[in-house]
Amino acid sequence: MKRTFIRITLVILLFTGAVIIVIGALVRHAAGRKLREAILGELQPVALKNCTFKRFGSANDGGYLMCENLIEPLNAGYSYGVGINDDWGCEVSRRYHVPVQQYDCFDPARPTCNGGTFVFHNECVGDRTGYSGSRFFDTLQNQIRRNGDTGRRLIIKMDIEGAEWDSLLAAPDDLLASIPQITMEMHGFDDPKIVEALRKLKRNFYLVNLHFNNWSCTSRAAPLPAWAYQTHWVNKRIGVLDPDAPFPAPLSPLNAPDSPTWPDCQLRTPGSKP
Repeated sequence: MKRTFIRITLVILLFTGAVIIVIGALVRHAAGRKLREAILGELQPVALKNCTFKRFGSANDGGYLMCENLIEPLNAGYSYGVGINDDWGCEVSRRYHVPVQQYDCFDPARPTCNGGTFVFHNECVGDRTGYSGSRFFDTLQNQIRRNGDTGRRLIIKMDIEGAEWDSLLAAPDDLLASIPQITMEMHGFDDPKIVEALRKLKRNFYLVNLHFNNWSCTSRAAPLPAWAYQTHWVNKRIGVLDPDAPFPAPLSPLNAPDSPTWPDCQLRTPGSKP
């Protein structure tokens, strides 16, 4: 009788433990879904009355949409995350005759640009000043100040594999408010700081373009179709919102798959009035 009671007790304990594990997994799944829905809720592009899109950089991966008619006057470009080439930076430098400050502490390549001016910095942008291992990081504010560009008219391209969230959260609001346009590839779907950073950007910027990187398509990010997404942000000081345009704004045909051979995975929701 005693052995039977012990067996029954063990079975109950094991069953209870299994139920707790399952419930915990369901709770985490629901919380993850809620977070991804919140991220998608912040990633709703709007249309501007005064934005003429142009694609800068590569035809596929490495190309970014910006509002061409809102760029000039321009004093400098900043390119974060460079790699072996910087087609965006080269086109900006040649077209507007400005230097492009390049930052990359992971890839030692030094891209060149025939007819343009690159200033390469072997460091990365982050939320503080200092070394992480052998790599040096500094804040967006410090890097702009060190180049003598505080208060000048800049455009920024950023593709730094997830480090953008901490970098943006560390940037003062008055600094972000001074930047006319930021084009950026963003990464991730499972960190609450993503929502915080997006909301911070939206205090000063309109999100005017959203394009998902088809190298990163995955059902794990649903309802986001991918874990990496190109965004373009226009400062509210210069952008004029179009209240009569569909919301969210439809995908511009100037966007192109990052991989021309992989299946694409863009949002297919029709626009509707806000």
